[in-house]
Amino acid sequence: MGDQQVLTEPPARWRPGRTGRREPAGWTRSLAEGDDAGFFGPGSAVWAVNGSLPTLVAGIRALLLQTLHPGAMAGVHDHSRYSEDPLRRLDGTVRWVAVTTFGDRRAATAASAFVSRLHEHVTGTYVDARGVERSYSANDQELLRWVHDAFTEAFVGAHRIWGGPIPGGPDAYVREWAQAGRLMGLADPPTTVAELQAELEAFLPETKLDERVVAAVRFIRRPGLPGLTGRLYPILFGGAVASLDPRYRALLGLRRPWWPAITLTRMFLAVAVRVLGRVSPSEQNARARVARLDGAHASMSSAD
Repeated sequence: MGDQQVLTEPPARWRPGRTGRREPAGWTRSLAEGDDAGFFGPGSAVWAVNGSLPTLVAGIRALLLQTLHPGAMAGVHDHSRYSEDPLRRLDGTVRWVAVTTFGDRRAATAASAFVSRLHEHVTGTYVDARGVERSYSANDQELLRWVHDAFTEAFVGAHRIWGGPIPGGPDAYVREWAQAGRLMGLADPPTTVAELQAELEAFLPETKLDERVVAAVRFIRRPGLPGLTGRLYPILFGGAVASLDPRYRALLGLRRPWWPAITLTRMFLAVAVRVLGRVSPSEQNARARVARLDGAHASMSSAD
C-alpha cells in the first residue's frame, strides 16, 4: 500500500556515480548514528534475511502476491504513480525496509510513523471478490495484515531457496519481523511460519484477478529499468514467478518459466555477491553504530 509496499535494499544498494563507479545511497550513512542496536541487531534472523541478496527476488515475489487483494490493489491504483516513476517509489520502499531493519529504535519507529501518516490519505472503495463494493483505508487492519504477510512470506520463502542459514530458523524470522508489523499498527501479527501460512490461506477467498491486477503484473514483468539492470531483470522476475506457490501463480494467471529459472537465479545471485559483496552499505553502517555503542559501553565499564 502506498509507499510501504515491498522491496528491500539490494536493488538500490548502489547507485551509478558520475565516474561510472557505484556509490551507496546517501541516506544509508545515517544508519551509523543512533543510541541502540535497533529492534533486531547483529546475529538476528531479520539481519540475515533482509540484508541478503535473495531479497532482489523476494521483493518481486511480494509485489506479485500483494496485487491479489483487491483492496490493496485499489490503493495502489488510486493513489500510487508507480508506473510513472518506479525508481522513486522503489527508493522510498527501500528506505523504509532498510531503516526498520538496520536503524536504531527511534529511527525505525519514525520511519514507520511517516509511512502510516501517508497511509491516512490512502482511502477509497473497491469491489471485492464477491462483487460487493467496500470502503478501504491503507491503515485498515485487514490490508496491513495482507501487506505484512505477503512481505514476510516472500522474504522468508526466497531466502529458504537462495539464501544461507537463518539464525533460529524461518520461525525466528517471522517472529522477529512481526515487530515491523507492530510498528505499522498491525495488531497480533503472525509469529510462526504455521501462523503465517494459516493467515494467507484465510485470505485466499478474498483474492481476485481483474484488469488492475493484469496491468500491475504486466508492469512488474517489464518495469522499464534502465541499462544492465533492465537487461538482467527478467532473470529475477522468472525466479520470483517460479518460486511462488503454484496456487498464487495460477491466481495471477502466470506460468512457471520453461527455462530453469531457479537455477539461473541462483547463478545470478552468486555473481552479484562477488560483485557487490555480502554486506550492504546499510548493514555496514549499522554495524559501525553497534561497534561504537559497544566501545562506549566497554569504556564506561572499565572506568567503573
